[in-house]
Amino acid sequence: MAPIKVTEINSEERHTMLSEFIKSVAFNRQQITKVFQKGDEVEVASQVYGFIGSYYDATILSPVGAYHYRIKYKTLLTDDESAPLEEMVSAAVIRPVPPHQDETMSENGFRLYDIVDVFANDGWWFGFISGKIGEEYYVYFPTTADNIAYPHHVLRFHQEWDNGKWKYLPKTRN
Repeated sequence: MAPIKVTEINSEERHTMLSEFIKSVAFNRQQITKVFQKGDEVEVASQVYGFIGSYYDATILSPVGAYHYRIKYKTLLTDDESAPLEEMVSAAVIRPVPPHQDETMSENGFRLYDIVDVFANDGWWFGFISGKIGEEYYVYFPTTADNIAYPHHVLRFHQEWDNGKWKYLPKTRN
């Protein structure tokens, strides 16, 4: 994964650069570097148009062949909402659950252009901080072109599963 090179650029250029970077990560499938077992807690990246750039908590029910898993979502329900949704997914859209971040949060919280995930609509959505008004952070989502305000407690710094390790994407500081 190539790091973002930060130079003196205006906010419109930075917005465009971050948007293109996030889209390239969101549309890229995970590298298959981990074999999951029954009961493993995972996140599943959506490949559905309008949901690309979102991850959903799930549990592995069983492996299916070499490159697929049967999973049960924790927050997504069947069409009739009577039970958690179960489905078979490719190993390329599954990653472990990222480590908890309380100990990694800076005292200053999030800053403009930090790449983050937001827990909303039953999953984690990938975007970047585009502004702050009062106690709410505005997050821009390049895959949907939405810019929405959220309280800090539903945000986390975005991490990518890369070669069997968690990596934070570079923070762009002003």
